[in-house]
Amino acid sequence: MLALTDQEFTALYTRHVGMVYRVCFAYMKCRARTDDMVQETFVRAMTRAPRFDGPTHEKAWLIRTATNVCKDSLKSWWRRSVNLDPAADTTEDNTTDTTLTAVLALPDRYKAAVYLFYYEGYATAEIATMLDRPESTVRNHLSEARRLLRAQLTLESPGGDSDAQS
Repeated sequence: MLALTDQEFTALYTRHVGMVYRVCFAYMKCRARTDDMVQETFVRAMTRAPRFDGPTHEKAWLIRTATNVCKDSLKSWWRRSVNLDPAADTTEDNTTDTTLTAVLALPDRYKAAVYLFYYEGYATAEIATMLDRPESTVRNHLSEARRLLRAQLTLESPGGDSDAQS
């Protein structure tokens, strides 16, 4: 593979750093760890120098790589053995948004599908390809995530009936 030129890499980074950051933050929930995962994602892009078929392929490759980098980090021995409070560094302005907070609280298997569908605008067929899952699984994950979000957001709403049965 040919290496990316400085200009190509800078353009790639500029186009996609925000999206990669949001994907990584959905998994890591901490700015410092998110920054590390974003850096690792772009290091892989630089060292592996993939040639993309177009902007959609480029974006899909970065999303897939970012997702894998985060999952690998979350599975690592150090991460499992050191008890870090994932909420300790969630001072992002957008984390005060109730919906985003609820999305970030979803189990990992739902987060990627919800993010790609609602925040990036991908169709379920495209998400299935990116995540290497059957389309029916992606649709089921979206359906289950909506159910979980509806239940959680109903309980948190100011007029919710969460105390009515107490």
